[in-house]
Amino acid sequence: MPGEAVTLQLGHYAGCVGAHWWGLQAAALRSPAEAAELRAAALLRTGRAAGGRETHTPRLVALELKGGVGALRPGGQPGGAGLEAPVAWDGEVATYLECASAGGSAPRDAGRRTEDASPDRKGRSGTAVQGASPAPSRLAVSQEVYSGSSVQVWSDYLNVHLHPKSIYIIHQYMHDGECGCLEAFGQGERLLQDPGCIEELEDRLHFYVEECDYLQGFQVLCDLHNGFSGVGAKVTELLYDEYSGKGILTWGLTPVVSNVGDSQKNFYRLLNTALGIVHLSSHSSLFCPLSLSGSLGIKPQPPVTFPFINYDASLNYHSSAILAAALDTLTAPYRLCSSQGSMMDLAETLNFSGRKVVAAWASVPFPALRGYSLPDTLCTYQQDVPWKLLSSCREQKVSCCFAQSVVLRGICKESHISSCPGKQPASLLHACESTEEVLQRYLHTLFPGALSTSHVLEQPCNTLPPYPQFFSPLLTRQGFLLDKPPSYSSAAVESIPVLAALQSSPVLHTLLYSLYKDLQKLNTRRWASFFSAGVEQDDFQEALQELRTLSQCYEMGFGADGSEDEADSD
Repeated sequence: MPGEAVTLQLGHYAGCVGAHWWGLQAAALRSPAEAAELRAAALLRTGRAAGGRETHTPRLVALELKGGVGALRPGGQPGGAGLEAPVAWDGEVATYLECASAGGSAPRDAGRRTEDASPDRKGRSGTAVQGASPAPSRLAVSQEVYSGSSVQVWSDYLNVHLHPKSIYIIHQYMHDGECGCLEAFGQGERLLQDPGCIEELEDRLHFYVEECDYLQGFQVLCDLHNGFSGVGAKVTELLYDEYSGKGILTWGLTPVVSNVGDSQKNFYRLLNTALGIVHLSSHSSLFCPLSLSGSLGIKPQPPVTFPFINYDASLNYHSSAILAAALDTLTAPYRLCSSQGSMMDLAETLNFSGRKVVAAWASVPFPALRGYSLPDTLCTYQQDVPWKLLSSCREQKVSCCFAQSVVLRGICKESHISSCPGKQPASLLHACESTEEVLQRYLHTLFPGALSTSHVLEQPCNTLPPYPQFFSPLLTRQGFLLDKPPSYSSAAVESIPVLAALQSSPVLHTLLYSLYKDLQKLNTRRWASFFSAGVEQDDFQEALQELRTLSQCYEMGFGADGSEDEADSD
């Protein structure tokens, strides 16, 4: 098998996406073991509870600011009901209690430690600790318990156990407030130049790395819009230097932009984003910007919409859930039980010719009609794949790409053909002998000449609470489309099929070159406070040229920059 990965979450929005992602892993563990197509061990470490029950905790290091984890308490003393003794380590493990009582109490109590549990195996709030019977009617109360008004920080909907090595609080800066925030790239870089901080981070990394049988690499989820972009730049540089030959897949995360009216925050966001892309991509095997914002540049664009999701773009709880479903699908190739593909294999199929930045596309959920075969569904989208761009490149359609990795999940492999035996197939797709061949032929038809790798999984994306129930009433419990809304009150959606892709594509020229042009027009003397945090003007200008050079890797022809320069000067 390809081995294990260590995940780093750098920043609060990275924590939001991560909390949902770990929830998806926990939900997948509740599926029958024989049906599992993704290796839990790739992301999760195995332990044993006091009674011998097998437990799983994320192989995670999360950097967060003071006040950013709410009621969640990192570290802790050994002992207490439900604490785990890891298989590979005899030290302490803290466990956390998820509040999902039928009374609908606020999820802010979700971080209550199980050391607070009384001998009757119940916490002070009356919620049973892990290992007892689950709370009844979780689907029915999910909207009441996990609502936009009650969710404040990502720990409010974190429903997995974390190890004390996971959370590292940066006390120099506050998560929320008018001052004392980590706003600038240079501030983040300076944090990781502190020997004490470096030593603490390395200690946590070594702990997870040393217990791996075979480390395949690191997944870095990093806020791109604030000072954590500078933290990420130093973290990826450290990983690149210390773990040579290991994969480093970095996801630059940005919430839906809401501070357009605040010129300082808007320009800081632009500067952090551009510097983050340049530095993170240079030390990563692969870098992908992920956001539901229509644009990462100065000019605001409407957020991405999905035909069968009614989400509130202003809620990080909602937008991060969509990105987590996409991320869980995009990372499947190096987590498959049936594949020897590693993180480096995935990166090397996409990052040739200096193209280390990739764009993400996803269909959440994939619009599969109940009772229809995969060829039937894809034949209705012969000219345009039914996915949305999640990398803020403004262009929402793509006609070509250089290389791509595509994953379709939640589709039954046995019912891929709808035509009767002995009858002429309705299309070339209907003549295929497997779902894998159907998808591969479909991709080759739409993207001729591109290097396309694809995987089809029957295992869907589980959407049990705390995943938000923001789905269209047209969806069944399994996430398939109905012809018309049901006459009865529809049940909660427990799982969905998802189609997602990583593409090395010309649309990235639009994103990178647009950022370059926005920065080129910027009067940097007006934002001296940003540069006083630690970024030198010469370094900024060098990064600006690197951004332009990077954008040129994604041009389809020569001279495009010149024509764009002329258009901008008109």
